[in-house]
Amino acid sequence: MAFQLGDDDMQAMNEINLIPLIDIMLVLMVIFLVTASVLNPSVPLDLPQTSAAVQPVEPKVIQISIDKDAGIFWDEEPLTLPQLQARLVEESQSQSDVSIHLRADKEARYDTVAQVLALASEAEMTKIAFISE
Repeated sequence: MAFQLGDDDMQAMNEINLIPLIDIMLVLMVIFLVTASVLNPSVPLDLPQTSAAVQPVEPKVIQISIDKDAGIFWDEEPLTLPQLQARLVEESQSQSDVSIHLRADKEARYDTVAQVLALASEAEMTKIAFISE
């Protein structure tokens, strides 16, 4: 009497499962990448110590306000649209890092706000912040 374990149709496994090998290779690759970035070879230098601190240059901020009567103000100085355009062009040419803080009354006309934004765009000023409460 002979014993049979399994069906006659069952075939022996003739292929290697590659998924665990790929997982191990990925883990090893991550370990090598991390250690390679930590062990970055550089020239050993003994740099001198100074007491000077780096002084950050703060960008100039322009406050432009628009009231509900379509009045335009540079800080607190009233301006017309042509005067504003001339001032914006002058500021953009004199300094490269200028930001505008635009404060508009909630009842101000959108047309005035859009014209101020267009003038800032023509003067190539792209850093514009809308101030609200």
